[in-house]
Amino acid sequence: MTIESILLAAPILFPWLGSIFITLIEEGKEKITHTFSAIFGILTAAAAIGLLFIPTDTVLNLPTGIFLGDFALSLNTISLMLALVASIIGSLAIIFSTSYMQNEKQLPRYYAFILLFIGSMNGLVLSENLFYTFLFWEMTAVCSYALISFYNDNPDAVRGGIKAFIITQFGGVGMLVGAFLLKSHTGTFMISEILNAGEAVSSQTLTIIGIGFIFAAAAKSAQVPLHTWLPDAMEAPTPISALIHAATMVNAGVYLLARFNGIFEDLPFWQPTLIWLGVLTAFLAATMAAVAFDLKRVLAYSTVSQLGYMVYAIGAGGVFESQFHLLNHAIFKALLFLTAGAIIHAVNSREMRLMGGLRHKMPYLFVVFLIGTAGLAGIPIFNGFWSKDLILEVGMHNGSLIAWIAMVLTAMITAYYCARTTYLIFFGHSRSGRDPHKVSIVMKTPLAILALGVITSWLLGPSLSGLIAGLTGEHAHFQTLGAMAGLIFSNWTTYLTLFLLLLGIYGFYKLKTIKGIAYEAPFFIRLAEHGYGFERLNQIVVLFTSLMADGIRYLHTGIL
Repeated sequence: MTIESILLAAPILFPWLGSIFITLIEEGKEKITHTFSAIFGILTAAAAIGLLFIPTDTVLNLPTGIFLGDFALSLNTISLMLALVASIIGSLAIIFSTSYMQNEKQLPRYYAFILLFIGSMNGLVLSENLFYTFLFWEMTAVCSYALISFYNDNPDAVRGGIKAFIITQFGGVGMLVGAFLLKSHTGTFMISEILNAGEAVSSQTLTIIGIGFIFAAAAKSAQVPLHTWLPDAMEAPTPISALIHAATMVNAGVYLLARFNGIFEDLPFWQPTLIWLGVLTAFLAATMAAVAFDLKRVLAYSTVSQLGYMVYAIGAGGVFESQFHLLNHAIFKALLFLTAGAIIHAVNSREMRLMGGLRHKMPYLFVVFLIGTAGLAGIPIFNGFWSKDLILEVGMHNGSLIAWIAMVLTAMITAYYCARTTYLIFFGHSRSGRDPHKVSIVMKTPLAILALGVITSWLLGPSLSGLIAGLTGEHAHFQTLGAMAGLIFSNWTTYLTLFLLLLGIYGFYKLKTIKGIAYEAPFFIRLAEHGYGFERLNQIVVLFTSLMADGIRYLHTGIL
């Protein structure tokens, strides 16, 4: 075993060892728990950064039997990027938690599951064996359930955790079926071998596998109609929301689609399905964000909408564009969630109608939140502008015109709810009647790092383009920042999108309140407020699953 292969395993081993160590700390020793959790978080981030210094052809193989093949880890551009996202943003969430979770009970359980979660996500993206990828996939589901339900004396939190677990398990079934079908036809679980042996699988079998993988991605990355678990995950502590929405769970489905796009892209249903799945998800979630008043739910629906952009990009043939937006989204959404956590911690409320006027009382949070919303809305210079515009351009050339128009309108709605959210929190007069308490330097530091990332991460675009082109066998879109800027600013669609962004912002300030729109279109507003009925559909799924479990329980004697 070489030094390089040990370094390849380090982003999994460090957080897992930390998880075991944290569980051994006695309950009530808060300072020690916070300190060692932060240390292991930083070590994990350092281990992920260390991956930048080892060759991309590094592999680690541990024999685990003839049927399963080797437990194998390997490095490629997409897995490297996602490991960095999970580890660095995860470590920032842990550091933020050391202040946010002061005086909370059961801290060892909280930090142990966070570290286990980060390690599992790193294992998912670094695994070369599809069966072990599935095992890591399921481990992230268990961790998300445990963390969403962390406040286990809150029925809403427990309900949200169970709902997330059940819905994402439907996706797990799709992935498991696909993995075993691929193994039976290619004779291997090794992903690189599967991608090279795609021709050995018949188109009919590939269709079944592709449907299973789309189902898996839709559940994990919260695509319509399996998206409703993500807003309900808001009952978790806010740093967990940042972890799930930006760094770990929701990126797994997009990763799966991007990694296996090469063997499915020639199937006639693959690209149209992803395009329209992304369009419906992005548009409907944006309208739901535009009418919500719970700050965390607005950001949750925003995550669902942006994931729709990534799925749409893959459907349009833009694997690089989807991964570039995944990187940028992870940074600005982590910033927004952690800033929201600091705001909620300070004013003791998630209800935006009980905020207002905070820009003078919390100027630091106002600035970083403004930077985050600029990235989300796609304002020029900030990172979201570059990746979102590239997605719209690839969709214009390779997808349906109607789908493209819907995505451009979604960008306008995004600008609208960004302006609305910022106004309700920071402008107008204070509606809470309380003075917010100060935000600690421990909370401010991760926010500053993430804000810097929103301003600068777009600079990685050309490098990422070349590396992903090397992985997929395509030509790089551009070699330099100048070429990237030239591509974007020479396209008329950029200026149309910018005009609609300004129109969305102007539209809010003209109306100032959602009541103005509700008066004109009350039926549509009521539909959006009630989630277009998808909530009821998912409740039926959860109830059906619970009834099946109750029935099957009688078949078990309980005697091992």
